[in-house]
Amino acid sequence: MRVCVVQHDIVWENPKENIRRMEARLSAAPRADVYVMAEMWTTGFGVEHFPDSDEAQAWMQHKAHELQAALVGSVAVEEEGRRFNRAWFVKPDGDVLHYDKRHLFAPGGEKDDFAAGTGRTVVEWGGVRFLLQVCYDLRFPVWSRNHGDYDAAIYVANWPVKRMVAWDTLLRARAIENQCFVIGVNRVGNDPKAEYEGGSVVIDAYGKTMADCERGAEGFAVADLDMERLKAFRKKFPVLEDRDNYTII
Repeated sequence: MRVCVVQHDIVWENPKENIRRMEARLSAAPRADVYVMAEMWTTGFGVEHFPDSDEAQAWMQHKAHELQAALVGSVAVEEEGRRFNRAWFVKPDGDVLHYDKRHLFAPGGEKDDFAAGTGRTVVEWGGVRFLLQVCYDLRFPVWSRNHGDYDAAIYVANWPVKRMVAWDTLLRARAIENQCFVIGVNRVGNDPKAEYEGGSVVIDAYGKTMADCERGAEGFAVADLDMERLKAFRKKFPVLEDRDNYTII
């Protein structure tokens, strides 16, 4: 399973231009089975004029079919009068699965504009089970605890420069404690709220970096997820069998 992380800038609240730019980026990207974009990749982390997300979904379905690969990224979605920061996992056959961000970033005003999601989402694709997570979710290990139900966790983000130590540290911690691959994709550039330098990376279950993007620049990083190696590690060192059992209320 080959994963390509797409580290990119975002034009503030301009879905059409962001789709146009992403079209060009993916046309130049290395061949992969899954392409992962940043959080709210069509607008940036702020929605003064709430966009119509239909165009973004239609484009992702078209591009997934064209590339014969899955596309992942979060967008701002309005549904039955409620707004969600929604991560889409779009398969080449047009199937769309989603995860609504559970932990809303109150300091950035996200709780004022969006409703929190209520459930986890694990998507199976190409023999790999992916857990979908969004940005601030990274700080809450209980929510991403591996119950033996996933192999790779995807975190899409708009994570600012001033908190990059937390980003780097927590991504590695999530990989080690859950014996899984971690795919973290963060934007670069600036918006009216913050500065971003990326730090997009793929980490293995040992906590080692498999591939990463240059800080502060747009670009790609590609890694192959070796499921046989992961299974062998989990069998040899069965940490997950000793995990605590609990229920989230």
